Amino acid sequence: MYVNPLHRLTDREALFALMASHPLGAWVCHGQTGLVANHVPFLLDRTRGPFGTLIGHVSRANTVWRELGATAPTVVMFQGTQSYISPGWYPGKAEHGEVVPTWNYVVAHAHGVARAVEDRDWLFDMLTRLTGVHEALQPVPWAVADAPVPFMDKMMRAIVGIEIPIDRLEGKLKVSQDEALPDRIGTVHGLREQACDTARAMAALVKNAIDSQAKGGS
Repeated sequence: MYVNPLHRLTDREALFALMASHPLGAWVCHGQTGLVANHVPFLLDRTRGPFGTLIGHVSRANTVWRELGATAPTVVMFQGTQSYISPGWYPGKAEHGEVVPTWNYVVAHAHGVARAVEDRDWLFDMLTRLTGVHEALQPVPWAVADAPVPFMDKMMRAIVGIEIPIDRLEGKLKVSQDEALPDRIGTVHGLREQACDTARAMAALVKNAIDSQAKGGS
């Protein structure tokens, strides 16, 4: 991934938080006939390895698990907050007109070698942990143990686990850092006026970057 030095996100905890809050990863690996892409809700185990380990599962009918090479690299991309940025929000539009649209976004790319897991105990633990995370906010959380054992055994026979120890973690935080300060402030105001939560979330990221830079330069 190309990353302008101004946009490089290296804080591991910030990357972990992004992956945890946007767990549906776009997973790309080498298949027998070329690149294979799948979208998988991953759970990040922060305790395993310097960059953590991703665990999840795919349908047994999905042939990707049979195509994984023992040393073939894979990448999982996690997309965070993103928003279109209009040059109409820039004071520079009226001053000199040398402005263009852009797109702000936050992403994390987790690289590693994936392996398929068919062990029942591993699958049961993975499903228990995965559902535990995503059911936590439900008024009455569902648990794997709520389903009949024969039924869960049948369900687990229909899936294959995926485990990816992360050996390289890249992050990109593109939030208008390369624009003139008045235009960055105009971007914050413009985003705040949009009628969607995503735009307002991006406004907060742009404002935070402005404040962090000001503190760093003081």
